[in-house]
Amino acid sequence: MDLGLDSRVVLVAGGRGYIGRAVVQRLREEGATVVVASRNPGQDGVAVDLTDTASARSAVERVLADHGRIDALVVTAAPAAGSLDPARNSDPEQIATAFDAKSLGFLRLANAAAPAMREAGYGRIVGISGQNAYLTGNTTGAVRNAALVIAAKNLADELAGSGVTVNTVNPGPVVDEPSSQVRPGAPGESSPDQIAALVTFLVSPLAAAVSGEAIATGHRVRGVVTF
Repeated sequence: MDLGLDSRVVLVAGGRGYIGRAVVQRLREEGATVVVASRNPGQDGVAVDLTDTASARSAVERVLADHGRIDALVVTAAPAAGSLDPARNSDPEQIATAFDAKSLGFLRLANAAAPAMREAGYGRIVGISGQNAYLTGNTTGAVRNAALVIAAKNLADELAGSGVTVNTVNPGPVVDEPSSQVRPGAPGESSPDQIAALVTFLVSPLAAAVSGEAIATGHRVRGVVTF
């Protein structure tokens, strides 16, 4: 299926990460022009610090200067869950730092990209959250992921009717070879490639009718109803 991504310009924040690399590869396979943004972007990438509003704006301005447009933004960047201290799951300082890096980082970059998209009458914004948003037992993970979903939904409503859509993808555990089994009370596993396939669809013109959604990968938490 042709997703209509040929010549589209997509900025992928965190494009050198575990999920981000798969997203970049899939988008390029579909013909998109992909710009990787990260703290250490490598050759042809764009440096960005998502905890800094000026840096987020600068990254978007660089894409616009180099390509004349920005059709889509994918934000996969966030400190890995394994880098958070389980002993500090309810520590306000760790929660605030994680919230700023993930949820506010998404919002900073989305806010920087939205005006150009609105002016063009077309844009796709996708953030990677996580199914910790639906679970207790890890305050840090729940707050940073739930806040991203809420921020994305509010932005989607703000941009409704402009041609710009905003969605989130919420994986459970991400592994190379996901199990088909889903334990009660737990989310199912998914792979970076599976996540990338969904993200690629959401940034395509075919997804024009999808906005304000939080879509799980790997099976939404078994035994839990969420709205």
